Amino acid sequence: MGLSGSGKSTLIRCLSRLIEPTQGQIFLGGDDLLAMDEVQLRQLRRGRMSMVFQHFGLFPHRKVIENIAYGLEVQKIDKSTRLARATEVLKTVGLDGWADHYPQQLSGGMQQRVGLARALAVDPQILLFDEPFSALDPLIRKEMQDELIRLQKTMQRTIVFITHDFAEALRLGDRIAIMKDGSFDQIGTPEEIVSSPATPYVREFVNDVPRAKVLSVKTVTVSGQSTAYSRSVAASAKIETIIPMLLERDEPITVLDANNNAIGVVNRESVAGILQAEQK
Repeated sequence: MGLSGSGKSTLIRCLSRLIEPTQGQIFLGGDDLLAMDEVQLRQLRRGRMSMVFQHFGLFPHRKVIENIAYGLEVQKIDKSTRLARATEVLKTVGLDGWADHYPQQLSGGMQQRVGLARALAVDPQILLFDEPFSALDPLIRKEMQDELIRLQKTMQRTIVFITHDFAEALRLGDRIAIMKDGSFDQIGTPEEIVSSPATPYVREFVNDVPRAKVLSVKTVTVSGQSTAYSRSVAASAKIETIIPMLLERDEPITVLDANNNAIGVVNRESVAGILQAEQK
């Protein structure tokens, strides 16, 4: 993520060699993309890598099902097979029943679902998203974020997602690279970036972030105290989940690791700063 002009779109186009990198290396599954010729690159873009665009990029003269099947058509997959696959993916993105409509008959959010389905139809290893939701209304944008989170739980793909919206990056990203002037200012998990911004530029992004929604209970756990309390919470839970519990009863809460072993406690004192911010 980064502000406009920071190099996000240039970077993602270098990954697929739509723009030729001036230095560095790009490897996918051990294959050197910079050593590939035009034929190998076409095969890469047709099958192993898919892109979802900000402005949908759908063919207006083709029906929804034909748009989704386009990548398979380019691969010269027979018509019955590609339509069957397109129908399957259409259901996956929640557009069952819209196969025979044209893109202009769909809302913006539905068109972006078609773009997502088209990318998924070729079963790629890598999905490249170039600010795909930025043209959508706020409510539809959240709906599409929810949809992507739902799909990722089942399809488990590597996704490189470009955005200028820090809230979107925090919500979707397992790891975030913050760009400035064509380079990375910081790379880390949402929690690492919010709790330890590396530069003043990054600190500007995190200043207004509701920390309780991002930071885990583990970051405010106090070790070395008795953990024999009636209430417990997972260390990976977000701090916002325990604030009502602490406000309800001023008693420490036992913190459990992934194996349900007690590693410490949280109390009002350990989350005092965050509690004050949440109550403002």
